Amino acid sequence: MIDVGANTARLLVAEQKSRGLRVVLEERVRLALGEAIERGGSIPAAKLEELRAIATAQVEQARALGCEAIEILVTSPGRQARNAEVLRGALEPTGAVVRLLSGEEEALLAYVGAVEAAGALPESIAVCDVGGGSTQVVVGTPAGGPAWFRSFDIGSLRLTARMLADDPPGRRALQEASFEVERSLEALHPPLPHAALAAGGSARALRKLVGPRLGPEELATVFELLERTPSARIAERFGLSPARARTLAGGALILSEIQRRVGVELHVSRAGLREGALRSLLAQSAAA
Repeated sequence: MIDVGANTARLLVAEQKSRGLRVVLEERVRLALGEAIERGGSIPAAKLEELRAIATAQVEQARALGCEAIEILVTSPGRQARNAEVLRGALEPTGAVVRLLSGEEEALLAYVGAVEAAGALPESIAVCDVGGGSTQVVVGTPAGGPAWFRSFDIGSLRLTARMLADDPPGRRALQEASFEVERSLEALHPPLPHAALAAGGSARALRKLVGPRLGPEELATVFELLERTPSARIAERFGLSPARARTLAGGALILSEIQRRVGVELHVSRAGLREGALRSLLAQSAAA
């Protein structure tokens, strides 16, 4: 499984075991497709060639490990780039199945991945997935699956590029970016769940800062730290990539607004979109 998102191309190779998925290989390469889309609306030819080379190498790695089925999933770049079909064409020579995911498909796969990895859950559960270019929120039940979802064209990278130019951003910029997040998520009125899971890179990074629970107090602590600390220092102190640290304030703002709207603290999930997609792919292979 290769996940092409706004920030990175991620390879995840796994096999089905009786107790769940066993990860064989994980790899990520930063591409910053979202930055290119923000600047010009399309992905330049040079960036597409870089993506083709990276995806080809990742597909070859997966085949060398004996993968029976390989998919390339394109998330927000496939919905937001004006030349999305050219993007698809750049990936097709790899020989893998290429899917440009809709917001609904991305949301539902993230839900499956997070819920299946969580173990015991209450009767109703929300899953939010904050990526670099978009955000998905799903509410459902462990037994019945998703019942409600929304997808929004705002993510940590997009918000950083538009509203958080300074590093560190400072309190005023964070406040203004918070207003933008509130405006972007104004249509988010989910059924209130008993618990909520936060998937995606921003949530996993915040876990390193304040632990696995993201409630109002933990997120307030995050903002106090990020508003006055350069991202390079955050990256070094907490073991994050510089790119992740740079967009962390934007991701935290989106997660904070989601937390306020769902009404319960967010528990950082160990899994999400890729794991959900892998489960779907493995099920298809087993049925074939």
